[in-house]
Amino acid sequence: MRQPKPPREPKAPASMRRVPVQERSAERLARILDACAAVLDEVGYENLTTRAVALRAGVPIGSVYRFFGNKRALADALAHRNLDRYAERVAARMADVARGDWRGAVDAAFDEYLAMMRTVPGFGLVDFGIPSAPDAMPDANEQVAERVAALLADHLDRPLEGRLRRTVAVGVEAVDAVLQLAFRGRPGGDPHLVEEARTLLHAYFARTLD
Repeated sequence: MRQPKPPREPKAPASMRRVPVQERSAERLARILDACAAVLDEVGYENLTTRAVALRAGVPIGSVYRFFGNKRALADALAHRNLDRYAERVAARMADVARGDWRGAVDAAFDEYLAMMRTVPGFGLVDFGIPSAPDAMPDANEQVAERVAALLADHLDRPLEGRLRRTVAVGVEAVDAVLQLAFRGRPGGDPHLVEEARTLLHAYFARTLD
């Protein structure tokens, strides 16, 4: 089995007031983000409050404000963490795919997104950005596409050039729209629409990668 490349060092979102440097502080931040995800699933983004997150995390409200100025910054940090974890998990899945198999690699990225939609708390509401606050993490799909394109280029031993970037960017936008429809009112997603999204990806990517 080919070992995945070490994940790139995550960058702290600009919306964070401070970055933890001690292990204890990092653990507290992780607990706050976990609590944010759990509360999101219960009440949604509109009703999310920093106080509810602090209560769920078991920390003083001041601990939340030490890192975040408001709930938007808190959810934005959760979105960034989701993106970093997604990229790491896709890289691990691609390591089990035969070198040069672009369909298998594309499926790895697609299937990991589905897995996170179905199992990761808060992901259905805040995956890589906040729908009701697009300025919190601008161009979320663009950032997802850039990560996936880089992983795909490495897997296929090809340069990360303009055409590949465009193909992945369009694929991410198209599949995002179809999967939003598939998961609307269905926590596990409509299986028929999910497979339509996969078929769309394969057909479109074949123009560039076959």
